[in-house]
Amino acid sequence: MSVVRSSGFGWRTVTCLLAGCAAFGATAAAGNSRKPPESELRFWLENMIWHHRFTTEEVSLATGMSEQDVLQAQSKLGITAGNRLKFVRKGVVRMLPYPGGRHPRIGFLEGAVNPQRETKISVFTPWDEASYVVVDLPEAIWSQHGLLYLAHTHVPTLWSKQGITLEPLEWTRGRDGTLSIERKLPNGVVFGATGEPRTNAVRMELWLKNGSSETLRDLRVQNCVMLKGADGFNQQTNANKIFQPPYVACGSPERTRWIITAWTPNHRAWGNAPVPCLHSDPKFPDCAPGEAQRLRGWLWFYEGSAITNELARLAATGWESN
Repeated sequence: MSVVRSSGFGWRTVTCLLAGCAAFGATAAAGNSRKPPESELRFWLENMIWHHRFTTEEVSLATGMSEQDVLQAQSKLGITAGNRLKFVRKGVVRMLPYPGGRHPRIGFLEGAVNPQRETKISVFTPWDEASYVVVDLPEAIWSQHGLLYLAHTHVPTLWSKQGITLEPLEWTRGRDGTLSIERKLPNGVVFGATGEPRTNAVRMELWLKNGSSETLRDLRVQNCVMLKGADGFNQQTNANKIFQPPYVACGSPERTRWIITAWTPNHRAWGNAPVPCLHSDPKFPDCAPGEAQRLRGWLWFYEGSAITNELARLAATGWESN
């Protein structure tokens, strides 16, 4: 029996046998499968097989295609693990939509059933072409009335309480590698997210426009950086992390490589060890009807042992307004 803390949703007691957890994770990841249209099949197979190194089973879970159909599609398009391209760094980080099929968490899976891929971005580390973090952008948005949005199934949202299911979306892929998305909620509130790849970093924004008839208050946001896919950073502990609001950083075992994130205006800096993940959670200012508010965040990769100096350097760059 172990006690774990959910991503801001309170304390829960969980009994989990390893085999049961593995099965739970596969079921949870498969619940949001999406078959790509023919025009998008090459992109998603390359995404899953070449970049994320998915097995045939994982591709099947992500797409809802049978394993036989997956293999036939691979053969037709010439996409296999054996002819994977060598990914050469061109300055900016490699950033892709997360395809689903493989649960982005290691633990606390019952707190993230059917994770929605449209909020998730994979950012590959500059030092290891196979390692990546998954940024949930956003994981959750609250207002004074409760949970406006949740990127998986765990606790009820304002809409699930009314039997309303939000339509699945996909990231819009820009020519420059930028990913963006926009969602309109049933009450007229619209929010969107953008991720822009930079050199050793990703610049991120969240925006919200109030199309409802009342002022929205207490607009807390959770943005989660999940570390399962980042070799050397995915220990289920917070002992390898630094919390210096708005900065949250996770170090490699040798403390010579670091994954750092920060958001402004910052509400809370923390980490969920069982997942494991990093949180620099922001908060929108109150938003009157017809108004829009914007949040800014970054993800950085740093190689070196002087992490305190690096955080000071980042603070001096003025990233909050860049």
